Amino acid sequence: MLKKLNPFLVKLHLNKLFLLFPILFLGNCFPQPESGKSLSENLFHQNELRFLALGDSYTIGESVPENERWPIQLSDSLSTKGFIFKEINIIATTGWTTSELQAGILDADPDSSYDMVSLLIGVNNQYRGYNTNIYRTEFKELLEQAIVSANGDMEKVFVVSIPNYGVTPFGQSLGEDRIRKELLYYDAIADSIAQTFGIPFVNITPISEDAKTDPALIAGDQLHPSGEMYSLWVQEILPVAEKLLQQ
Repeated sequence: MLKKLNPFLVKLHLNKLFLLFPILFLGNCFPQPESGKSLSENLFHQNELRFLALGDSYTIGESVPENERWPIQLSDSLSTKGFIFKEINIIATTGWTTSELQAGILDADPDSSYDMVSLLIGVNNQYRGYNTNIYRTEFKELLEQAIVSANGDMEKVFVVSIPNYGVTPFGQSLGEDRIRKELLYYDAIADSIAQTFGIPFVNITPISEDAKTDPALIAGDQLHPSGEMYSLWVQEILPVAEKLLQQ
């Protein structure tokens, strides 16, 4: 025979369930912490990202305002996707070759805890007519240094190709076809070395060549990219950087 239920107790249990349901629902609305970490620790980690950009005039953004440099524009674009950088460290100077970048890194002495590291170097080796074997050796050493700065994690590093300055008014005066041919050879070296490490090589060179027909993509010095050109680079780099930060 079924036992008769107490109406008061039934009502009491139902009230408890109604109070518990919103709590469970709201709990599922918030992001869940990574295993072994509290939610506050994960949110803090998202706001402590650090980016190290290694290079020359193209990385320091010669002839454009600081906010139009491509590393800055890249970090701004990444912030819209939830990747917030507390530090962007640019080790780059106009005119630097691979050996001068090596010296610059030695002088700056960056630590090894960067979440993302980029490398774009070589145009001044080509401009000065250096032996490509020098580039091959020193680019590999620079890439190894970039990996060290990413705490030994090759998946946190990417390489950017050398833009073709031969299409600019300055470059055309020096021989557009020769410059393009030589820079493509430099890029092939960099791409090959990057592949041996499994590091992505972002080819922005075709974009840079659009400057031949669009003066707005060239800075006022008639040689370096404008902020608008750097924005186009960022569109190409962004998916690579986003994937890198998600790993």
